[in-house]
Amino acid sequence: MKRILPLLSLLFSFPLFAQDDMEWKEASKESQAYHAYRIKSSEPPYSITKIKGLIKKLKSNEDEDMVMDQKVYLALSLREKFTYHMLHGESFSQNCDAMPPIQDEQKKIFAYVPDAFDEWAWSERQTKFLSSNRDSVIALMKECITKTNRVGVNFKQAILEINAREMIPFLIKIYNVNKKDHDILTVLMHLMKDNEYAPFMTSSSYKKLFGENSNYQEFLNYNKANEELIIKRATEFYNGNVAKN
Repeated sequence: MKRILPLLSLLFSFPLFAQDDMEWKEASKESQAYHAYRIKSSEPPYSITKIKGLIKKLKSNEDEDMVMDQKVYLALSLREKFTYHMLHGESFSQNCDAMPPIQDEQKKIFAYVPDAFDEWAWSERQTKFLSSNRDSVIALMKECITKTNRVGVNFKQAILEINAREMIPFLIKIYNVNKKDHDILTVLMHLMKDNEYAPFMTSSSYKKLFGENSNYQEFLNYNKANEELIIKRATEFYNGNVAKN
């Protein structure tokens, strides 16, 4: 059965305004620049030229998936497989119609991070690799992030896929380098939500972002108070529920 892009299912789960009623207004240059920053992926350095070459040769199958041949895949080293998965989603997923540009994107802390592969998603083989090699995936992501001080959207997706809650102090440290990547704050909130951390689950922030009347584009205003509260809660969650385990 065809996998459906997580974003698509979320859109149908939440109430949205009719698209015809939404005004198409060009975002400011600052907002557009931040949007480009948000959707940029991290590129692992491990055999990247080789892996990009293999991806370029992939052909769509009858389901429009683009899957590397199993024999070729099994011949890759663990690091090469990591690079492959971070650069390519094998499963084609039907996408939604384009939404109007988000205004003042740089001033918001969103409920969800953008999708890493647009109309593509990780296949079952890919998510199984991430979970089966969880410790190695975390180590490789940390190695890459430390060199660039950037957590690409693909890394954020991987962190949530494997519930890498032990990365919370590291993510906070990276965020504090320039406090620009507000999607790191989004990842922190998801880790608290996915692990059902009560102080967050009962908060007004949770209700606004993830409550029954919320939609995919919900956000908190980016300000110092919200920033500090998210970091404080995430730190307390880590200290009380993760570090002791």
